[in-house]
Amino acid sequence: MKLLVSTVSAALLALPVFSKTLPITLDIVNAQGAPDGFSRSMVTANGTYPGPLITATKGDTLVVTINNKLDDDTMRRSTSLDFDGIFVNTPNSFDEGSSFVTTCPVAPDASYTYTIPLVDGQAGTFCQLSVQYVDGLRGALIVYDPEDPLKHLYDVDDENTIWQVGDWWHNTTLPLLAGYVATGIVPVSDSGTFNGVGRYNGGPDVPFHVVNVVQGTRYRFRIINTSARNVFTISIDSHNMTIIETDGTPTQPMTVNSIDMLAGQRHSIVVEANQPVANYWINAPYVGGDPTRNLNQNATLSRAILRYEGAPAEDPSAPMSLGPAGAALNALVEANLRPLVASPAPEADINITLNLVVTAGKAQWNVNNVSYLAPEVPTLVKILEGANSADDFNVTENTFVLPANKIVQVIFPPSIDDEAHPFHLHGNNFWLIKSNSSEEINTQNPIKRDVAGVGSTGTIMRFSTANPGPWFFHCHIFWHFQAGLATVMASGLEETRKEVNPTKAWDALCPAYDALPADLQ
Repeated sequence: MKLLVSTVSAALLALPVFSKTLPITLDIVNAQGAPDGFSRSMVTANGTYPGPLITATKGDTLVVTINNKLDDDTMRRSTSLDFDGIFVNTPNSFDEGSSFVTTCPVAPDASYTYTIPLVDGQAGTFCQLSVQYVDGLRGALIVYDPEDPLKHLYDVDDENTIWQVGDWWHNTTLPLLAGYVATGIVPVSDSGTFNGVGRYNGGPDVPFHVVNVVQGTRYRFRIINTSARNVFTISIDSHNMTIIETDGTPTQPMTVNSIDMLAGQRHSIVVEANQPVANYWINAPYVGGDPTRNLNQNATLSRAILRYEGAPAEDPSAPMSLGPAGAALNALVEANLRPLVASPAPEADINITLNLVVTAGKAQWNVNNVSYLAPEVPTLVKILEGANSADDFNVTENTFVLPANKIVQVIFPPSIDDEAHPFHLHGNNFWLIKSNSSEEINTQNPIKRDVAGVGSTGTIMRFSTANPGPWFFHCHIFWHFQAGLATVMASGLEETRKEVNPTKAWDALCPAYDALPADLQ
């Protein structure tokens, strides 16, 4: 399950902050659902799509127990929980949740408890994801900051101001993957959903999600793209949006009227309800492959309604559109984002260039001529058992062994690929030195985030290895990741061995998984 994380600020600023341990139980179950009106079996947490909202306060510790009750053999039966965007420190890396990197999946009819301290003062908007997130196992994780320095910009920030957009699929993951392997053509979604509901061509008129506002009030909306592939473009008719957070990093406020969001990315925006009382479209069109390959798809139907108090309970009178265009467009340019507290990126000690190449006609992506294949023994297990160099890992693990306490610069050269790859670093974030959206090199005050697009004009990132461990670094397009577009950045192997002491429950995960027949894995 993928948990997409966001920062949140509480209102009681005068009260002291006390860290808490938050026990959370998620039953991972198959459930029948119809987010866009098409009924299918899904993988869910506690029977809902998206999964139940998890909220915490900066400094808390999450103790999340999952009970794997999956029984539908048309989908993967083993599972895991991945806290996307959350910083995970070295001693807790075994609970980070990346299957075959830091852990083995949890078998059917088994349970596991992840303990995740929220470290380094992290707050923001995040998500929860799993190997089954195409089939519905995804949700939001919000970490509030009682001392949010941007609190003065908004009045409301609660469970009703979270927007989860994502692509939706009528077929299940396994046959979609089989089709991709057979043809080399990446699957195209049937629809998009906004907070769990959507529409497709020829389908029923599922009621659009309604966001209720009061005139004169300022709202912090936390937007999460939980997609397996699609890029969503967010706008609100007649309203501006002021960005104040990107992937958990507070930003200098930037006002725009359109935001492109790649899979896995998050933003917080402030919207002032300053228009006449009425209903307004929240536009959330998407792109992701050739829509002629799936005639169910109609991106114009991907939307919600911003409803002012006092407005009638009906659709907006304005026509559905894809959002601002032409001279009216004031879109976010990622390269223009700046952190709220400016700080230069450290100079790089190590440079790595990653060349991404697809094998023509095949479901195979390569990073520096290697297509990632998940190992039978997780990377962290190998490290704990004594792995010391790249030679101790399979070539197809594409593992980069790095020293601790260094700054690593990763360069993605320009390419002719027409689909931006949202590369995501687990457990950490990075300085975005050069955004794919610009030719600018910014080392003075770059934004820090954990998902950024690569391709086209090229992208440059820097990250620190002061938090040793094996950290997955991969394309967040599920299909590309499955086709090998991934690496592992394994830093400080000796330091990892000294600091990581897994629980007996974690030690038991791999033997239990390995003993399963293939249809239960």
